[in-house]
Amino acid sequence: MARGISQRAHLTYLGFSTSAISTAWHGKVGFEEELDCILVPRPATYSLSNLIRGLAGPLPVTVLNFTTAAMRVELERILGSEPFDLVQMEGVHLYAYLPTIAAAPGRPRVIADWHNIESELIRRYSENLSPLLPTRWYASRTARLVESLEPILLEQCQANLVCSERERQVLLARSPGATIRVVENGVDVAGPIPVSTARLERRDLVFVGSMDYHANIDAALYFAREIWPDLHQRRPDLRFVIVGSRPTPEVLALGRQAGIVVTGTVDSVGPYYEAALVAVVPLRVGSGTRLKVLEAMAAGVPVISTSLGAEGLAVTDGKHLILADKPAAFTSAVVRLASDDAEWMQIAMAGRELAASRYDWSGIAASLYEFYEEVVSARGR
Repeated sequence: MARGISQRAHLTYLGFSTSAISTAWHGKVGFEEELDCILVPRPATYSLSNLIRGLAGPLPVTVLNFTTAAMRVELERILGSEPFDLVQMEGVHLYAYLPTIAAAPGRPRVIADWHNIESELIRRYSENLSPLLPTRWYASRTARLVESLEPILLEQCQANLVCSERERQVLLARSPGATIRVVENGVDVAGPIPVSTARLERRDLVFVGSMDYHANIDAALYFAREIWPDLHQRRPDLRFVIVGSRPTPEVLALGRQAGIVVTGTVDSVGPYYEAALVAVVPLRVGSGTRLKVLEAMAAGVPVISTSLGAEGLAVTDGKHLILADKPAAFTSAVVRLASDDAEWMQIAMAGRELAASRYDWSGIAASLYEFYEEVVSARGR
């Protein structure tokens, strides 16, 4: 997305870094045009101080996690260094910086990019926890606090971006006057499908994602505990490969089960897709749309997903992927694709064609830039 926008406008990126930096880092990222990049040290999230402050309110811990003096200083410096037409703010987590942006010279237009509806995501997470856990109560309270901020975000930003029409309708029901545009998640679809497309060469069930993210942790544990034992017994030649950075101890422990591999951080997910029989997306928690589904389809790998995992995407069950919301359905779908060349290839090709025709980043970036122009030009009306 940044590459596509930087071809059309001068783009400055300000964000938190997960690398071990102690002060703000300034540099350039080379695309077709250079992108100014400023990184600020990311604070420790869910610290005891933030958890207590989130308990007392009014700001939820998910906002406090990303509210720092260092970020505010850099934001003020950048906004004061040159006139900006527009600021795109990545989600409700950055809510506390709205006053700083609003006070910037030239009063840039502000777009909120809703990667998902955060209150919905947190509420779904809480509903998957045991009612006896204090974590469930805390998560439910956090969802309510976040939900109270979301209408303010809709009202104070000149425009909003969401990943799917479903989310647009949910948010419009809350704030009918808000300007909300669907700009879907995307993927790079370049070149032919890897040569090794034959199903018989593939033995891995791949699950891709950041493995310190609660929704991915829940999905990996669910698959390993509820689906894998029966599937491994029926097809001991297959492997369940969990590919993703920063796996938590409970995810790492899954690697001790027969047939399960936990890779940790990898240089590229490409080789894992090339070896994949299918990509599994057993998500039970989430909001927005899932890049992992689009990435697998773009790589020519059939996807088996829960309905929630495919939520918001323009996919048809049995054509572009297979939906499976019960362990037995997941197992049955894997076994079927492992033995049916024709169905395997049909779903692989249909998914690939959908990714190329609707979800390629180049087209999505062009659509987003057109929306930028609309938002900026509306200033003078």
